[in-house]
Amino acid sequence: MATARPQVVILGAGFGGIETAKALRSAPVDVTLIDRQNHHCFQPLLYQVATAALSPADIAWPIRHILRGQTNATVLMAEITAVDRECHCVMLRDTDPMRYDILVVATVATHAYFCHDEWAEFAPGLKQIVDATRIRRCILLSFEQAELTHDDAERQRLLTFAIVGGGATGVEMAGAIAEIARLTLARDFRRIDPRTARIVLLEAGSRILPTLPPALSDYARRTLTRMGVEVLTSTPVIGCDRGGVSVHDRRIDASTIIWAAGVRASPAAEWLGAPADRAGRIIVGPDLSLREHPEIFVIGDTAAVQGPDGQPVPGIAPAAKQMGRYVAGVIRSGLTSQTHAPFRYRHAGTLATIGRRAAVVDLGAFKLTGFAGWLFWSVAHIYFLIGLRYRFLVAFMWLWDFLTFQRGARLITEVAPQPPLKAR
Repeated sequence: MATARPQVVILGAGFGGIETAKALRSAPVDVTLIDRQNHHCFQPLLYQVATAALSPADIAWPIRHILRGQTNATVLMAEITAVDRECHCVMLRDTDPMRYDILVVATVATHAYFCHDEWAEFAPGLKQIVDATRIRRCILLSFEQAELTHDDAERQRLLTFAIVGGGATGVEMAGAIAEIARLTLARDFRRIDPRTARIVLLEAGSRILPTLPPALSDYARRTLTRMGVEVLTSTPVIGCDRGGVSVHDRRIDASTIIWAAGVRASPAAEWLGAPADRAGRIIVGPDLSLREHPEIFVIGDTAAVQGPDGQPVPGIAPAAKQMGRYVAGVIRSGLTSQTHAPFRYRHAGTLATIGRRAAVVDLGAFKLTGFAGWLFWSVAHIYFLIGLRYRFLVAFMWLWDFLTFQRGARLITEVAPQPPLKAR
């Protein structure tokens, strides 16, 4: 009588979940990948969807298509509600529970509003395709509404964009909006001059891009300033509403507010009843498994992991993919009773684009800025896209944008009302 194959259930089809599933392609296991979306999104380029440089289909792919050739993989589009560790079952909304022998929790992070979740209504973050299309709508509508109004104060408010958070996402959004206003839309309106738009980048810390060396942070700040962006550091936001944001010593009236100030983990720690850090990330062992439950692994944004230097492993795509490949290796080793060395994160570098012809690249001893950095950033991101077709498509769109100063996805579409803030 044949022995049933181990059932590996993966929660979340982000970088870590997809990488784990693919790395188990030839393993003697059955893999079930569960996500409440039907697509995998290349999050590093979401800001380009939000600023009309790319369309959603350019950076997102159906999960079933990605795993179509993997015969041991099944994809389920369902929402996770709980995990029963004793029964080895994942509870799903509106369908039967899914039993597992091995569970890999690879859910993604969501926005953190620092105990002010009511701000989410006025300051959308950027984690999913729906976030990007909502922000794109807000940005483009602001210019259209400014063209209609005859009130100077209201026009100034409509043409003011506040980005909260000076990390990579905030810097990239500020630079992209400045390019839209100064270049893309400069000659498209008759009653307003889009070049008069005010873009404000607010950072609570002492400098933007704090994970980069100070010299690169300073370069980014100087570049944004030349592009017309107001960079305000040591300026925490203390209030946020439909009309703008409040900081410690002033009020900034703005029609569009974009949140890029922080993230928090999914509710996986609650599902598992596991210890977590302040950001909700589950504390895992050296092999990324849950203490007292070696059959449960936690990776990506949901895991609190320390690197070789004692610093937390960053919540970025390369880290999640490394964890996914590592856990797949541990699973394979467990099937043959072999041991596996503890997880060791290898930092490949930090990249951030500032705008047209400008980026910062930190590869340790090797650093780039300006046009060389922008070329490196572009090649790296195109390389990591899924599929040759999408690599050519995105490369062509960027070349067209570079040569013509145009953005090809300037569509204002209706966006369904957002449900209350809820992580997956």
